[in-house]
Amino acid sequence: MKLALQKIAYVVLMLFIIAIISFGAIHLAPNSFFASGELNPNITPESLEQLKKIYGLDQSLMMQFFSWLKALLHLDFGISFASGKTVRDEILSRISITLVMNIISMVLVFVLSLYFGIKAALNQEKNYDKAIKQVSLISYAMPSFYLALLLVIVFSVHWKIFPISGLHSSEVAGGFSYYLDMAWHLILPVFVMVFGGLGSLILYVRSLTLNILKSDYIFFARSRGIKGRELLRRFILPNLSPPLVTILGLSLPGLIGGSVILESIFAINGMGLLFYQSALSRDYPVIMGILIISSFLTLIGNMIADVVLTKLNPHFKRRR
Repeated sequence: MKLALQKIAYVVLMLFIIAIISFGAIHLAPNSFFASGELNPNITPESLEQLKKIYGLDQSLMMQFFSWLKALLHLDFGISFASGKTVRDEILSRISITLVMNIISMVLVFVLSLYFGIKAALNQEKNYDKAIKQVSLISYAMPSFYLALLLVIVFSVHWKIFPISGLHSSEVAGGFSYYLDMAWHLILPVFVMVFGGLGSLILYVRSLTLNILKSDYIFFARSRGIKGRELLRRFILPNLSPPLVTILGLSLPGLIGGSVILESIFAINGMGLLFYQSALSRDYPVIMGILIISSFLTLIGNMIADVVLTKLNPHFKRRR
């Protein structure tokens, strides 16, 4: 109970500090959402002042911050300057597709990296290991936007196998065919996300597995006749789990940040595209709402990683 309260207090404190930094950084940025209106000869200064009063921008920065913080406690992120809708509604309408894409890609990256990384380590310096390393290096070096454009040109423009953009075809019906059509539209973006995340993680798993295979307990396990799947299940996977759990916990903020480019290229109306559009239009409430959610995901990811690590290794709690 005491540990849980400490974790909650830590999350609240960090969110408060992040809120201060995010608010200050956003308001130190040049220009504003109303800059275009100031250049419009048809809008009067009185109209601009009225708009700023409606959105509370006529107050001091300190008052704006505390008003925003007070609303934040009630999960009220404010009103979007661009659409006039509440930021909460904007985020809720787009977050589901971003979470679906990223959770699917995260699971696939984790499973595939574990499989190929361990197999490459068990076949060190053989042709299989060399091939895996080459593919991993290509994945690590390949820019995601370049791969996305390349796949669109080849598979969507020339071969017309997959749709170019969007989430649904115009003639799609309801029911199961609706979700099947969505899955068909998501194949290319999810493939780009999976391929882009595989490279570094495969090499990391391979390196960890090689270090484990050189350890004394593996030597003694083999001397006792333990090998194959039993060696993998009893010694390799348990020792691989803690660092991989930590990496997965830190990967949660990438659910939003990593989707900005891909959602823009494939015209997927998710959180990444919303963040990009809001940054271009200086839509402060939406930007700050997304930053707070990303920060919250980061902190929750760390908490989940700590809990899982404690279950995997009870000594982890004592060391902390």
